[in-house]
Amino acid sequence: MTQQQWNSVDDYFTDLLTPPDDALTAALRDSDEAGLPHINVAPNQGKLLQLLARIQGARRILEIGTLGGYSTIWLGRALPEDGHLVTLEYSPEHASVARGNLARAGLDKLAEVRVGPALDSLTALAAEHPEPFDLVFIDADKANNPHYVEWALELTRPGSLIVLDNVVRGGAVTDGTSTDASVRGTRAALELMANHPKLSATALQTVGTKGYDGFALARVSD
Repeated sequence: MTQQQWNSVDDYFTDLLTPPDDALTAALRDSDEAGLPHINVAPNQGKLLQLLARIQGARRILEIGTLGGYSTIWLGRALPEDGHLVTLEYSPEHASVARGNLARAGLDKLAEVRVGPALDSLTALAAEHPEPFDLVFIDADKANNPHYVEWALELTRPGSLIVLDNVVRGGAVTDGTSTDASVRGTRAALELMANHPKLSATALQTVGTKGYDGFALARVSD
């Protein structure tokens, strides 16, 4: 199959199952106008995140990697009125765009954007001894993926779900000799998921408007 066919199938699924939404459309527009990279999740992937959060019955969500807040909106809409979402963004400029997008979507009271290197933000968050998160979505710099998984374990509970995005790396994830930091970080995170006694995990390949990619899912056990 070709990229054009992948795009056509994604367009069909999106048109059928994720109808147009003003807040999400505006979030993409404002992100584009602000010069943010086009690396947000696809609409059908955003809907998947929302469904996973609802299936999980999530009240508290942690997102590592905000960008313009597009995936944050999908996740935030899965929360109950007393829910809370913490999203971590390295760039102050990206965080500003995200806050505007979240406010327009009516989620600024539920979603908190924290700015700075994610590992620093996670250290500070853990020091607050927060209530455990029910779902963690990891979509930040891939070199630090194993550290993010470790922090996700620290900040969750038995039964929580960890979602790790962009794990296929165009197929490069199979190359154990790669010197690419993103590939090495992704492989290390997957190996951690495979070997940790408190994680049960799987990973899936995907194709679509975002090309050839995939994600991993891991459930925290007792």
